[in-house]
Amino acid sequence: MTPRGRPDTAEARRWFAEDLRVTCHLRDDRVVRAFANVPREQFLGPGPWRLRHMIDGYWDSPDDDPRWVYHDVLVALDESKGLNNGEPGLWARHFDSLAVQPGERVLQIGAGSGYYTAILAELVGADGKVRGLEIEAALAGAAAANLKDWPQASVAATDGSADVGGPYDVVVAFAGATTPKGEWLDALADGGRMLLPMTGSREWGGFMLKVERKGDQLAARSTGWVGFYPCSGARTAESEEALTKALADPVGQRAIRSLRRDPHDREDTCWLHGAGWCLSKRGLH
Repeated sequence: MTPRGRPDTAEARRWFAEDLRVTCHLRDDRVVRAFANVPREQFLGPGPWRLRHMIDGYWDSPDDDPRWVYHDVLVALDESKGLNNGEPGLWARHFDSLAVQPGERVLQIGAGSGYYTAILAELVGADGKVRGLEIEAALAGAAAANLKDWPQASVAATDGSADVGGPYDVVVAFAGATTPKGEWLDALADGGRMLLPMTGSREWGGFMLKVERKGDQLAARSTGWVGFYPCSGARTAESEEALTKALADPVGQRAIRSLRRDPHDREDTCWLHGAGWCLSKRGLH
């Protein structure tokens, strides 16, 4: 404890991780340990920081004490663009559901300043690999420097339409798309999982799509509402309009069971019928 009886930063980080365990109902101890191990302030620049409340907007932390960032809050990376270090609770829940394993290969689309790249690196361990892509060159450079303690992680200054390589056991996007890019789907290994925020035109809101490759088929389902900064290279005006209209049918959204890539005409089971792909309410054969 500090002289004033308050917890030091490392202890605050452990409390933060344990709080995520309860509030996010985390089942995987490794996810809790990852959040307890990674110093978030290392990825945010010097404090004081701009924290974001979902109702009141941005506000200044009173000082540069790192304990301010060990709460389930957004922290601004570039407030002018609406770029934030993502909500820990949201990603803790999704990492828990992805069941990222030691030794796995991960592609992260939208690495930001590298905080969640480091969390993923903790989950895959020394024998795994995390490749991050970040379109903002300044953020990509900062991420590369911030990740010096995680040699299994790297970040390239490029967007998600670049040659992504692969195969990957996990593909996870940190920005909102209107279409699941074929390159990302092709990069999924058998048994691989993908998380993709699908967001329309209304305040970047939509849902998180989870995809799992099972042989030559792709199981898919909605895992709930999200709001995300738009993903460059994974949006078109036409697909954004179609997705925005589809989002008016939340019952159908919850009924999504597969991501089809076979040629077919629009039918009753198609929730969102795109060019060369379809989110379908039809289950796998």
